Amino acid sequence: MSFTDPAAKNLNEGFAVAINIVAKEGKGDAVAEILQGLIAPTMAEKGVKFFVPYRSPTDPLSFFIYELYVDEAGWEAHNKAPHFLNVVDELVSLVTHRQRMPFVPFGVKRG
Repeated sequence: MSFTDPAAKNLNEGFAVAINIVAKEGKGDAVAEILQGLIAPTMAEKGVKFFVPYRSPTDPLSFFIYELYVDEAGWEAHNKAPHFLNVVDELVSLVTHRQRMPFVPFGVKRG
């Protein structure tokens, strides 16, 4: 796939992770607060292009996080970062569902 717009090319190269989270009843605001606190330190990581959490306007317990890394090593580094490790157990305790799915652009081989 080729892109003429440099910004589009940058957004379509890398290692993407899509995360769906459903908070426990009454825990939506706590989940939102944790995700909000992760934005700045995660965006400051060397291997991160984007870390963008979203909250559903129709279901305040549902969240979607789009993460884009330079490569898979960037994702692995994020999962070991102190700011992530400091909150992940609390975050998981507040949710009923958490699914993380990695993706790569067409034509990119892993390994």
